[in-house]
Amino acid sequence: MSLADRHSSNRRPGAPRPDDRLRSRSATPRLAVAIVVIVGAGIGWFWLAASVAAMLAGTDMATLGPGMAVFNHFNGLADLPAEVRAGLVLLCTPGAIGRWGAAELSAVLLMWEMMTLAMMLPSAAPMLRKVAGGLGPAGTMTAIGRVAAVASGYLLAWTGFSIVATLLQWGLTSASALSSAMGPMSGVLAATTLMAAGLYQFTPMKRACLMRCRVPAPAIFDATPCFLDLVHRGWREGGNCLGCCWALMLLMFAAGVMNILWIAILGAIMALEKLASGEWPSRVIGIALIAVGLVLIVLSPTGARLAQSVLHA
Repeated sequence: MSLADRHSSNRRPGAPRPDDRLRSRSATPRLAVAIVVIVGAGIGWFWLAASVAAMLAGTDMATLGPGMAVFNHFNGLADLPAEVRAGLVLLCTPGAIGRWGAAELSAVLLMWEMMTLAMMLPSAAPMLRKVAGGLGPAGTMTAIGRVAAVASGYLLAWTGFSIVATLLQWGLTSASALSSAMGPMSGVLAATTLMAAGLYQFTPMKRACLMRCRVPAPAIFDATPCFLDLVHRGWREGGNCLGCCWALMLLMFAAGVMNILWIAILGAIMALEKLASGEWPSRVIGIALIAVGLVLIVLSPTGARLAQSVLHA
């Protein structure tokens, strides 16, 4: 009889096998990560969906950005001419906010926070799983607490981005570069934002931060790290992710800040970029962004005037 068979024969009936215990331990971090990501991203998507639903009754959804016109089928505006839609919107919305106070800034900051929950937390799932898997065995609830601590640090780093994005949106709106529907007022703003994000895809900083996102530093905690250690680890990984994805997040100013279709598309792009290997995904994304930006410049009134000046020169 082999040694493995002897151990198997000595095992009490109903007792878990060693390989079963190993599978259970490896499944616990996956379950904890799934719960934290689904709940966190679900909160973000629920808030965004509720906000868009609240706009349906009195908004021409086409003003929210490319692709959003499809939602006009739910408010009866889809088959109306653009002039009629604009008139109805003016009647249903007496006036936009003329100034930004603490309440308006807080509301916009909350919007950006919900966007980071919806877009960035799912893309952090591989990192959360690797960190959780290196913390040693724990019960399911303890594992959820650990993953939630790391995720809170990760989101804390993105809160800094949300603050900057809020102030930038305030400035662009005050300068009439963004409409009351939070979409770009000119094709030039959209085009330059696209091209700037595309160029960033080729920078050494982008490449370095993307590599750190794909391969987080090894977990260095004991089996029972304290809460602040976990938050700090999440904050460090969030900083790497921020350095990787901030330019892509700013594309919301080009697509429309509340364009939930592009929120989903950009979230998927950032997640796939982290899951892929090599530099080709970033280069393909960068080339596509630059190409679309150039097309928008050519089609804009400014581009037409530049073309005429060149032809007449």
